[in-house]
Amino acid sequence: MWSGPRALSTALLRAWESRADTAVLDEPFFGYYITRRGATRPGRERFLPHDWQTVVRQLNGPIPEDRPIWYQKHHALHLSDEVGRDWMDRVTNCFLIRDPRLVVRSYSQIKTRFAATDLGYLQLTELFEHVRARTGCAPLVLDASELARCPRAYLAAMCAALGVDFDERMLRWPAGRRATDPELADPWYASVQNSTGFFGHPDPGKVTVSDRYANVIAECMPHYQRLYHYRLECS
Repeated sequence: MWSGPRALSTALLRAWESRADTAVLDEPFFGYYITRRGATRPGRERFLPHDWQTVVRQLNGPIPEDRPIWYQKHHALHLSDEVGRDWMDRVTNCFLIRDPRLVVRSYSQIKTRFAATDLGYLQLTELFEHVRARTGCAPLVLDASELARCPRAYLAAMCAALGVDFDERMLRWPAGRRATDPELADPWYASVQNSTGFFGHPDPGKVTVSDRYANVIAECMPHYQRLYHYRLECS
């Protein structure tokens, strides 16, 4: 599952983690990405490989605990140009998108200074086109707002598209930190660590965002709309 920041990606990870038949993996390229940037984020990257080749070997390896499904959450920004793409041919690539107005609103509550390049929309569209070119068909695209608006129907439609049975346990999960999460004080995971399901997410048409981010939203919107055209729809 490829996404950008603040797209309900960890909530969706929690949903799949609730299934007894599914192993999950949370942003395995993060250690490589943050080391490459010369940055740190205490409490998380020290547990992850710092070279992308090691990550790819893990992704090509056996599924943990011999489970039939391995749900991997990936951040599009973490896949730099030097990272090989061949391993992507051996997995089912899906894309999770969210209206830039909602992403900017959420992102700005944690970090006030950022650019459109920090939100990963360009990388998402590039990866989408890479997968489409390799497979000859458009990969599955999910819209976070539609997921939040009708989670049961949307998750059921997602499972049907992937050829697996829907599991009611995907709708609820216990609050709290997971072993793969950053520390409790990390603001990027605070909301999902308090969550128990897909509740209380705003309608993008009713969100007010500061004018200072108008250019960021305008730059991201065409990429979002391009992928939105292919989104999964359910009644």
